[in-house]
Amino acid sequence: MEGTDDIIFRQLYREAYSLCFKKSLQKTVSETESKLFYNEILEQTGLTVGWRSLKNYSFYVLGENSDRQENPSVATLDTLARYVLKAPFTTELVRKQNEAHHPYWYLYRARSLENTIPTITQKKQPNAKWIVAIAFILLLTGTAITLWLNWHGPDTFTENFENEDMTRSGWQLQNINPDYWNKRKINPHALTLYTLPGDNWPDSAASPAIQNLLIRRLPQDCFQLELQMENFIPSGEWQQAGVLLLADSSLNSASIRMSLAFNDFFGGNDLPKEIIVQAISSLGNGAKPEEFIHYKVLAPDSAAKKPILFGNLKHTALRIEKKGKAYRFLYAGGFTEEEAFKELAVKNHDIVPRYVAIFALKGRVNHTQIVPVSIKKFMLQSIPCQ
Repeated sequence: MEGTDDIIFRQLYREAYSLCFKKSLQKTVSETESKLFYNEILEQTGLTVGWRSLKNYSFYVLGENSDRQENPSVATLDTLARYVLKAPFTTELVRKQNEAHHPYWYLYRARSLENTIPTITQKKQPNAKWIVAIAFILLLTGTAITLWLNWHGPDTFTENFENEDMTRSGWQLQNINPDYWNKRKINPHALTLYTLPGDNWPDSAASPAIQNLLIRRLPQDCFQLELQMENFIPSGEWQQAGVLLLADSSLNSASIRMSLAFNDFFGGNDLPKEIIVQAISSLGNGAKPEEFIHYKVLAPDSAAKKPILFGNLKHTALRIEKKGKAYRFLYAGGFTEEEAFKELAVKNHDIVPRYVAIFALKGRVNHTQIVPVSIKKFMLQSIPCQ
């Protein structure tokens, strides 16, 4: 690696180091630090840069191994750029399929060149008009790449649940119940989960656990996600299905949960049973949760007298939008997939989610039936923070 790319690589490595260790690079990286560096990049991006390479790069960047030329691959440069630019989580397989052109390295490179070209070319003293023209072209290129990534690129993820091996598209399966997981494709065009015993609601007598929990990494900062379900009518105590935002991959972490749920608990009051959209937040580690959305979709007893009302649950969609600390929660339901969303709440949360999960559960009760939940689609998109 020579010239401009070498300068940009050194800058990129320093930025990645500072992001990981919250300090500037002053001395070469130890073996322990390089392994921490490796794990941080893997956790944030889903991709790897060898820990030995990370260690050797520090010698090179600091000029302590001037006899050895480092030539990181474009894939390595792209991984470091994804880490610095806080790109969405991916896998090597997905990158090879969708991002073999390594867009984040070239985006980082274009942005860096905007700032470094005048410095790099100063010795040659080219015509000032050429410097302005080149910088303007690079600015347009960087802007175009950014817009492409924001609206058409890897920042948008859609899961239609057609592929039986969901790990290939970045999902992790936790707390597997093989008997019910093996029945997930009874509908070949959907994912069928089941309202199995379990909950992440804090309980001094039981640890948080949700069976067949599907979890994946979230993009950083600002995003919009949507879950679509079909013909799910919760009818027993604590039955529900929806999405769960988690600060880390454990159910003890801070969380926000949004679900379509059955409710017949009114603190001792005798009120009609209801099917609701519920949202709760918890600071984790057993902290008492807060219910901040309790929106009644319908009353099952009343709907039993007029069954057509159950058509309001033929299609259900839950949407969460996050910009910084501001969250927006929306719901759509009805006879068709084109029903308009209703805004249920706008609320600030200090919780910083790093994972999203899809779940179905029936709480920690035995008498409630286990019923199927047909998950038709999941969408996740990075959105502008402004």
